[in-house]
Amino acid sequence: MLLLPLPAYAQESVADPAGSGVLVSAVHWLQGTLLGTVATVVAVIAVAMVGFLMLTGRINWRYGATVILGCFILFGAASIVAGIQSTAQLGQ
Repeated sequence: MLLLPLPAYAQESVADPAGSGVLVSAVHWLQGTLLGTVATVVAVIAVAMVGFLMLTGRINWRYGATVILGCFILFGAASIVAGIQSTAQLGQ
């Protein structure tokens, strides 16, 4: 029985470690700030301004595409991480 391969039990715990309440709440606050209403309004204004500057030829298309791609990554971060986690779990 001792020779059977067993999964690592330390990685099975989904609870937060002791004393991490402050860090978890700070990360939740940061997530709410980055994905909240204010951030959405700022991102919409940024995309509109960059799009206008790209159409009038006042900004490089590569820089404009970088700003727009950054907004997609910021607001799609939860989906990106979920996809990476599901892919990592398939390999186990």
